[in-house]
Amino acid sequence: MKLNDIRDNQGARKERVRVGRGIGSGLGKTAGRGQKGAKARSGVAINGFEGGQMPLHMRIPKRGFNNPFAKDYAEVNLGMIQKAVDAGTLETGGTIDQAALNAAGLTRGGKDGVRLLGKGTLSAKLAFRVAGASKGAREAVEAAGGSVEVIEVVPAAEKAAAKKGKARAERIEAKKAKQQG
Repeated sequence: MKLNDIRDNQGARKERVRVGRGIGSGLGKTAGRGQKGAKARSGVAINGFEGGQMPLHMRIPKRGFNNPFAKDYAEVNLGMIQKAVDAGTLETGGTIDQAALNAAGLTRGGKDGVRLLGKGTLSAKLAFRVAGASKGAREAVEAAGGSVEVIEVVPAAEKAAAKKGKARAERIEAKKAKQQG
């Protein structure tokens, strides 16, 4: 075998079909689009269009809503934390917070922090610093000799807005002081 003999396998590369190029191609004249109408013309996107009749997705009643103010917690069960401690992926010394749980691969996302849930059993003595904990989870941690500190997590966007507002207020105060004195 020589380098100049190397070829793709048969059928690995397929040429695009050139439609509307004569009767002999089998796709000449109307180019496989049939006769007239919206579908025969270019620039048509008619998903859900039913010829002017009220479309199905608009005829069916709607239910529920998405709460724009809902908190987004990364939820972790105590059983998973105990597994991580047994496997050695979660350090038991010091307090366990969102960063430690992320590093151990137990949480993802959760822009409003971590919430502990009581599913499973916990035998290790651990100190948690989280945004929330269920009643059962709190009792299980305290029964194992640990502690739960609930903190309020401020998302990065809110921190940036607060910092910007604070800087603006300081500039205004400096300007007033300069005008007076």
